[in-house]
Amino acid sequence: MDFKLAALKLTSGQMKDVLTSRSGMTFGGTLFQRAWVQGTLVAEIKKGYFYLDDGTGIIELQLSNEHLLRNWKIGMYVMVVGLLVMRTSESPLIRVHKMVDLYGSPDREAMWYLEVIEAYKLFYDLSFEE
Repeated sequence: MDFKLAALKLTSGQMKDVLTSRSGMTFGGTLFQRAWVQGTLVAEIKKGYFYLDDGTGIIELQLSNEHLLRNWKIGMYVMVVGLLVMRTSESPLIRVHKMVDLYGSPDREAMWYLEVIEAYKLFYDLSFEE
């Protein structure tokens, strides 16, 4: 994994527009390998695997051994960064290398959508004009 490439702020709904190549993935012409998402843990599939609902769709999370030590619970609102794996017949998968409980941030969800919109306007949609 190339950590020089930025982790793109994406929603599950935007992931359908991600293009895959040998060097990584692109979204709006930006090359990346890692995704940054936020949402609510809605189900534990099996030990170390969760479904996250970001309001636009479902993303599967694969936790690293480091993150298995934490007591993650259904209903937690979390920020996740990790390697994005696009799959044809299943929801996208993120191999998590950073996961943070955002319970203490009351405006977390509203702020997240504003951050994604801002990133889209600044970096991904080069044709956007105000």
